[in-house]
Amino acid sequence: MRFYDRKNELSLLAETKSMSLNSARMTVVVGRRRIGKTSLVLKSCEGSDYIYFFVARKNESLLCKDFIDEIEVKLKTPLFGEIKSFSKLFEYLMVQSQSRAFTLVVDEVQEFFHINPSVFSDIQNIWDKYKQSSKMNLIFSGSAYSMMKKIFENENKPLFGRSNERIHLQPFTIDVLIKIVTDHYPAFKPKDLLGFYIITGGVAKYVEHFADKNLFTVKKMLNEIFRDNSLLLEEGKNILIEEFGRDYTTYFSILSLIASSKTSRTDIESILEKDIGGYLARLEKDYSIIKSVRPLLAKPNARVQKYFIEDNFLNFWFRFVYKYRSAIEIGNYKYVNDIVERDFNTYSGHFLEKYFIEKLALTKQYSLIGNYWERRNKNEIDIVAINEKEKKVVIGEVKLNSANINLRQLKEKSINLIRHFTDYEIEFVGLSLSDMF
Repeated sequence: MRFYDRKNELSLLAETKSMSLNSARMTVVVGRRRIGKTSLVLKSCEGSDYIYFFVARKNESLLCKDFIDEIEVKLKTPLFGEIKSFSKLFEYLMVQSQSRAFTLVVDEVQEFFHINPSVFSDIQNIWDKYKQSSKMNLIFSGSAYSMMKKIFENENKPLFGRSNERIHLQPFTIDVLIKIVTDHYPAFKPKDLLGFYIITGGVAKYVEHFADKNLFTVKKMLNEIFRDNSLLLEEGKNILIEEFGRDYTTYFSILSLIASSKTSRTDIESILEKDIGGYLARLEKDYSIIKSVRPLLAKPNARVQKYFIEDNFLNFWFRFVYKYRSAIEIGNYKYVNDIVERDFNTYSGHFLEKYFIEKLALTKQYSLIGNYWERRNKNEIDIVAINEKEKKVVIGEVKLNSANINLRQLKEKSINLIRHFTDYEIEFVGLSLSDMF
């Protein structure tokens, strides 16, 4: 699959590279695994001198040997003598960059925590010493969100405040997904697009995986996931076990319940029979995996809130792969596939709402977009979009089938809501699969 989008990120990286010709610049690129960080960074390096280091978890001296080979090939400069520490290698490159501009990419930089944690203090000292006279465009990239946050955003850590730019790479937006699906499968139907959005979540690696195999219908995608030797069956575990450490079973249980529509803390605690406040806080703030959602217009300290998994693919994985792992472990893929096909329409409803919220956000017309409900989940409204500048409100109901939309009922549910907008223009809309593009 060809490279798609990332125009804003590439523009920022190009601007930063240009500025590094005057003095060294440091950029941090963070994002979940498979999101396309490496592809983005290497795309930005095309047509210029760059060195790429991948920090594998191995002995530091062996790692430096790999890096020296890369330096000699890319800079066409032999290194004499042994260098067994990354700090010495980094200082060598900073000195070289005083007379020669180039980009240094250090991918999965957080792995130095397991190799030699003192590397980060050494980088700070060397960076501070040479950055004004250097022409290095330094890019640090990493996937472990909590660790990257700790390295670069914790004020007690040596690299706090050193980066000039930070890119938190997100999944492809829905307009990019539409472009990709249209390019590869022009005959797609709205249900295919929704399935592609739900299962890939816009994550570049999964998008590429299905696009290269021309798998765009829900049936074909499910057959690819639930089969012998499918790489996708282990994805959730591979991505998150290291992040969570020894507490991963509790985190996985919480995420599995959220994916199964147990979205309130009370519901989850009643099943697990333990206090999960700390776990929820870390899942949201440290790992950026879940998001707490309050009803639109609720006070910031309101205790009425729901929790959702931000990542569509991970939501799917916890709902259908992790939940039915016993059947998967004995190779009964058809059993799980049949369950997914049976439940997919019901499961899709929340994601169609999420899709339309993203679609409205892309218009840049609204100052606030969200959901609305009252106590005990009464008068739930799928979408409320507010334009404070023009004093307009859009109140929407989302259904897979447009025949099931009832605007009269929507207006009745909105009586308490619209009291907050007495001088606003109110528009009630119904949105279904046919409105996706």
